[in-house]
Amino acid sequence: MAGQRSRPRGQLEQAVLETLRAAADRGIVDGCTARQVLDAFPEPRPALTTVLTVLDRLGRKGQVERQEHDDAPLTFRAVHSREQQTASLMSSALAAASDREAALLQFTGSLASDDLDVLRRALDARVQS
Repeated sequence: MAGQRSRPRGQLEQAVLETLRAAADRGIVDGCTARQVLDAFPEPRPALTTVLTVLDRLGRKGQVERQEHDDAPLTFRAVHSREQQTASLMSSALAAASDREAALLQFTGSLASDDLDVLRRALDARVQS
């Protein structure tokens, strides 16, 4: 039905970003065309104009970079890796906490032992540098 959302707000942006990141993971460094992004979606697919609008919005948010080519279609690529995006979200969440120490303690208390080991190694490496 026209005008009815088939995905929650923000989910389409995340799906587009994931498509661009997956392409980069496969070694596609020049990015994807809007058509390639659309073709990566399962049915029911959004309209091509919707994908273009999402790519434009992500570009204005600094999450997607447009690459114009002289004799090839416009391509798009994600500016940040999944890991960079995750770190940014974690930093934003910490910045929003009224009690940073309590938030960090809650966070580390919820980590699995393997994750705690990674965190310890990262902290040790940072102290040594």
